[in-house]
Amino acid sequence: MTEHATVGQAPESNDVVLMLERQHQEIRRQMDEVLAAEGKERQKAFHRLVRQLMVHETAEAEVVHPFARRTIEGGQEVVSARLAEERETEQLLGELHDIVSRAPEAAEFSDKFGTLRDAVAAHMESEERFELPQLREAGGAARVQLLAKLARAAEILAPTRPHPRADSAVERMAFGPYLAVADRIRDAVRKAVRGG
Repeated sequence: MTEHATVGQAPESNDVVLMLERQHQEIRRQMDEVLAAEGKERQKAFHRLVRQLMVHETAEAEVVHPFARRTIEGGQEVVSARLAEERETEQLLGELHDIVSRAPEAAEFSDKFGTLRDAVAAHMESEERFELPQLREAGGAARVQLLAKLARAAEILAPTRPHPRADSAVERMAFGPYLAVADRIRDAVRKAVRGG
């Protein structure tokens, strides 16, 4: 496989590991933003965080985890543990989505968000320790570039909100594109109704 530089784009566009690590940094920043915001601003910050998490997890589920499962040492166990963490996170996101929509200032939101924040932080640390370093070694530079391109393509079809009832990877793969389209239509309608 030949390495190609992507002219005019950020360095992570050529490296799936850098791409995911930068997304982790952005997720950490957005979690802080949610905690600092109040009222409608908290809702907006939370929805931006959810969108970022859904994009990130879609790229991992469709591209990164399948490659890691096959190529890194202990891949099956490493990926299974990450997927279990992701299911827990998506369940919490679904619960928080309902709460923030009706009462962003509720103590229940703050308590559950603290649980979510801890779970997401632990999940990202596990990826950064057990999965991501091995990806570059297992794939080499050309494969890491290809994985970055494939991950970007997968992100396009990411849902914009959690769908915790899609329990398995097979269900997510089968229904993900349909959920993404439905989410985007719902988002556009809500935006039009609100007037921008």
